[in-house]
Amino acid sequence: MPEAVLKGRVALVTGVSRRKGIGFAIAQQLAMLGADVFIHSYSPYDATQTWGADPDGISALIALLQKHGTRIAHAQGNFLDPAVPGQIMGTAVQTFGHIDILIANHAYSKMGNLEQLTAAEIDTHLQVNVRGTLLLVQAFAAQHSGCSAGRVVLLTSGQHLNPMPEELSYIASKGALYQLTLSLSAYLIGRGITVNAINPGATDTGYANSELYESVLRANPQGRWGQPEDAARLIGWLVTDDAQWVTGQVINSTGGGV
Repeated sequence: MPEAVLKGRVALVTGVSRRKGIGFAIAQQLAMLGADVFIHSYSPYDATQTWGADPDGISALIALLQKHGTRIAHAQGNFLDPAVPGQIMGTAVQTFGHIDILIANHAYSKMGNLEQLTAAEIDTHLQVNVRGTLLLVQAFAAQHSGCSAGRVVLLTSGQHLNPMPEELSYIASKGALYQLTLSLSAYLIGRGITVNAINPGATDTGYANSELYESVLRANPQGRWGQPEDAARLIGWLVTDDAQWVTGQVINSTGGGV
């Protein structure tokens, strides 16, 4: 793909808080392709997880992204607050004037089978992952002028390919994004905005214990885990003009596995 193919375009990427994460890989890929990038993070969430927040903080991510020579800006926010998606989009627009590309990469995730379900956990998954994403798309569409091609990419999971009974609240929320993709695409394509989703498959972002890590290696036909850069390269293509004929699709980028 030619360098600077996204020059003059601005992307908002949510869920960018760790160098090991998919969000950072996406932001870096878009910056490498010439886009200005506004990144969103919520580091307190990562700090509560087994993988932890980035040890050097968000400033380290910003410094790395700036090496690609495009403009980088950042805001933090918890999408559990229904006002925050609109605020993040508003700040991004105020910073750069417009947003051409929205990558809804953020996700709240907590393990839980049927017996472990609580109303609070179900609500949190749906509020952050579904409501937060829908409000972001709404705010994105409202500010999109139509002067350039609009791009929305959602991230789902493998719930439609393989049972995930230990993550019921999570897959309920990710399944909703899967189902929303086609309808959002149909609604927005008349405004020049494509909407697609990707399932990145099992991606090595540091969350797996040794048992899970080895089981994925054995199950994947290519004998490896997905890397954040695998998802980032696909998204990088989806937001270019070369992908203008692709919309309403959920793409499984899983290396041949599930």
